[in-house]
Amino acid sequence: MAKIGINIKQGKIELPKVIVGIDLGTTNSLIAYVPDQANSEKADVEKGRSPKVIPVRGQGLVPSVVYFDEHGTPSVGHYAKSKIAQEPERTIFSVKRLLGKSYKDVADKADYVSYKIIDSDSTSEAMVKIEIDGKFYNPIELSSLILKEIKTQAEKELSVQIEQAVITVPAYFNDSQRQATRDAGKLAGLDVLRIINEPTAASIAYGIAEKKSGNVLVYDLGGGTFDVSILTLEEGVFEVLSTHGNTYLGGDDLDRSIAEFWLKKHQLTSNQLSKTELQTLRMIAEEAKIYISQDDIWGQPEAQFERAFQCVNSNLTLTLNVSELQNAVAPLIAETLKSVHKALSDAELKPDQIDEVVLVGGSTRYPGVMQALMPIFPHVSINNRINPDEVVALGAAIEADVLAGNRSDVLLLDVTPLSLGIETAGGLMDVLIPRNSKIPTRLAREYTTSVDGQVNLKVSVFQGERELVGENRKLGEFVLKGIPAMPAGLPKIQIQFALNPDGILKVAAKELRSGVEQEVEIQPTYGLTDGQVEEMLLAGFQNAQSDIELRLNQETINEGNQMVYTAERFIEKNGQHLSAEEIAGSKQRIEDLRCLLNDKADRNSINKQIELLNDYTRPFAERVMDIAIGQALKGKTLD
Repeated sequence: MAKIGINIKQGKIELPKVIVGIDLGTTNSLIAYVPDQANSEKADVEKGRSPKVIPVRGQGLVPSVVYFDEHGTPSVGHYAKSKIAQEPERTIFSVKRLLGKSYKDVADKADYVSYKIIDSDSTSEAMVKIEIDGKFYNPIELSSLILKEIKTQAEKELSVQIEQAVITVPAYFNDSQRQATRDAGKLAGLDVLRIINEPTAASIAYGIAEKKSGNVLVYDLGGGTFDVSILTLEEGVFEVLSTHGNTYLGGDDLDRSIAEFWLKKHQLTSNQLSKTELQTLRMIAEEAKIYISQDDIWGQPEAQFERAFQCVNSNLTLTLNVSELQNAVAPLIAETLKSVHKALSDAELKPDQIDEVVLVGGSTRYPGVMQALMPIFPHVSINNRINPDEVVALGAAIEADVLAGNRSDVLLLDVTPLSLGIETAGGLMDVLIPRNSKIPTRLAREYTTSVDGQVNLKVSVFQGERELVGENRKLGEFVLKGIPAMPAGLPKIQIQFALNPDGILKVAAKELRSGVEQEVEIQPTYGLTDGQVEEMLLAGFQNAQSDIELRLNQETINEGNQMVYTAERFIEKNGQHLSAEEIAGSKQRIEDLRCLLNDKADRNSINKQIELLNDYTRPFAERVMDIAIGQALKGKTLD
């Protein structure tokens, strides 16, 4: 690895600055950069601006593991990983799975880890925390330690300053998880220029290296998360057509399935094992998976992994062959294929319209992945020529190089995975930015008040695919204050959503007549639960018809309530212009409509009563309007 030149100004050493790409992974993390041609070795110059992984303590992959000794001093990487079985309560792994999560989001998974996850908030909705020796750490702090380690070691390796970075996240990370990743970067001393999706980063790496055009499906199975994205590549433009996945499915879960297979085989439960024994079993499972996944082993049905394991005062022999591994992890691989088909459907493409399939993530080294994908895409070769562990970091480095202004041959057009909208009357979800919209994007819509004299308006922001906000996930809310008191329907309130290139949302509200406005960056206190993104999408499709019916019913109820309110206010203000019969007839029809609304009558009945009230009041409403106009013009001439 070539060193970068050092400048000396006025007797002071000034280290050059480098913008890097970082793959902050569940299992391993990497850091990469694009060497400057002027300071690169001759071979690098001949290849052009090719990204490189920066070694950290002599190795590219850095285990995303943090260990705290008895004094509370943290260690990150390979040494920390060696402590998982020795001191499980002090060693934190898979922290990426906790980013943007609350305790109630991860409570049912807490038994899988050896460290203590606590619920420190009475609402169970604050960010989850981890307790070690009476000290408390949140996932952002822990992730920042990993980022700080690779940043510091990369600076030493290259003799540079690293202040800016592009950091990758799973495509299905929601707003909360993206915010948490950005905050971890800031805490590590990094200016995070952009958060980009891991499959998109991988596509950038492949597109630059091989100059491809066409439709690409990226299958990204990492240590803790799974994404599938479909992109169109054309002359340096990377446009994401669709994305799908699961933020709680990865190589860790394959290992867990193997461990559960062994427990069942030996008639044991996880509760019977100590934390040290559980973590030892998990690490043996990972070792077995890697061993059997080797090319020369996979093709031998008789080949078998074998390892001694001592637990609960018993000496066991753990064995695993190819067919047992396939059976243990088959349900998880099947789940990934569901996402593949859903992404194709969202992109409105058939399998034979895919020009290339790219494998990303170390877990794609499991041969069962290739076997599962080949029947779906028999017409293309499954591409894993770039190291699947490194490809995301390399793509992030290229994007960093673009943002540094060093190249203009790449344009990234990403998408948002879930719809974003606000709550309107009756608990309806009014979508401003639909799922799979290109980002960055900005969209505004006008609303008004429903009550006379309303001076405050609460804006509640939701994410999801259902028609009613009660079925979606609330991201946050704020109150637009100081709206001038006006009759209902007169204020013009513009709500604007701005989704930046990182997929992070800013919401602005402005009353256009007065100029009163407020802008907030939505920062939810917790993220989506395990598999909830998938469930939200699935529920949206399964309940589409019933949701539409619910929306139509609620919109009719809203219209009816507004009609009751408006009619009563009209009679109150203009009673002197109406006959006793007109007032009584109106009040009777208003009461009939109110009864239907209170009894939650069907939509047709409510609509019919609204029409009856409208038809009855229209003649004298027009008469009152004529009187008002005549009074306004009294004493005036055309001149």
